[in-house]
Amino acid sequence: MLFTVFRGDGPLSVRLEGPRVYLFPPRMADWKAWAELREESRSFLVPWEPTWPHDALARGAFRRRLKAYSQEWRRGTGFSFLVFRLEDSALMGGVTLSNVRRGVAQAASMGYWIGERFAKQGYMTEAVAAVVEFAFEELGLHRIEAACLPHNDASQALLGKAGFRQEGYARQYLRINGKWQDHLLFEMLRDDPRL
Repeated sequence: MLFTVFRGDGPLSVRLEGPRVYLFPPRMADWKAWAELREESRSFLVPWEPTWPHDALARGAFRRRLKAYSQEWRRGTGFSFLVFRLEDSALMGGVTLSNVRRGVAQAASMGYWIGERFAKQGYMTEAVAAVVEFAFEELGLHRIEAACLPHNDASQALLGKAGFRQEGYARQYLRINGKWQDHLLFEMLRDDPRL
């Protein structure tokens, strides 16, 4: 697969592109589509995510989220993208590189979500592959980590298809949907085969 990175002077000038998707850092103009997609997919997403605050989809909460993303981007500790369908610019989900560690680690954690109506169509596999390319080729990272719940078969399949390898099991690793839950741990190294 061919992935293209369009890069300018700031986060909002970075665009990742794959065969059927493009990724762009979130902007305030995305709030309405983002909130609508998250709301219509709430029951689909909630079992896999941290507990949503009462104002999770509010405009002000989105503005605070963008401010945090911008600060992380400037510090080089996090890179968040929304995923759009290339054919019609429909917002489909998001991918984030977080907890970027430099020095001897050169690593980051990856998280992702997709709206229910776009799931199981290969879009998120393409989006993850584009962010992997960005992480290794543009950011110069050596390792990307991801985690998912042991019963999340779709996420395990996605990570395997994208080239991640399962490397462990972490007990009560993250607080998901209101309770501490075990996770499967996955990783990909810069020199590993990619999608």
